[in-house]
Amino acid sequence: MLTFQQKIDIIASFPELQRKDVSLGRVNFHFEESVHDKKTVVYHLHPNGNGFVYAGLLGDVHVDSKGLVNIRDYSEEELRRLVARSIASLSGDGPADAEASGSERAAANRKPLPVTERWLSPGGEAYTLLFDEEMWYLYAGDAIDMAFESYKEALEYLAEEEFRRG
Repeated sequence: MLTFQQKIDIIASFPELQRKDVSLGRVNFHFEESVHDKKTVVYHLHPNGNGFVYAGLLGDVHVDSKGLVNIRDYSEEELRRLVARSIASLSGDGPADAEASGSERAAANRKPLPVTERWLSPGGEAYTLLFDEEMWYLYAGDAIDMAFESYKEALEYLAEEEFRRG
């Protein structure tokens, strides 16, 4: 599990976000350029490592009734990806644009982190959905199984074929 300070450092690396200290040592991060009423991306990040990221506009993420995801046990890559996707959704961009958000977009000399998701086939085989070079690719091991022009198209295929998140 990442420490409170590691999470703060990761989230603060997104120049679009503004830190707001709240009660009991907790920290929120706001995205003031949101095209939606919602502006809070990170909610009540606590020194014990608990905290939440808003994912209410991401149809493929399990959220609570407020649209939040608990990030207590997230890895650095998972946290960066979720925060980037949250910002993209609040800016009006789709999830396919998330890898170009945050500090990756600001640092033009670095290649952005790819957006990857793990899926399981109905038979239990592991697949990887990867966004790269303007396309979404579904990999079975090292082999490309399918390619899609949009994230929505990929999700429709995965649903039709009865894949589940893994």
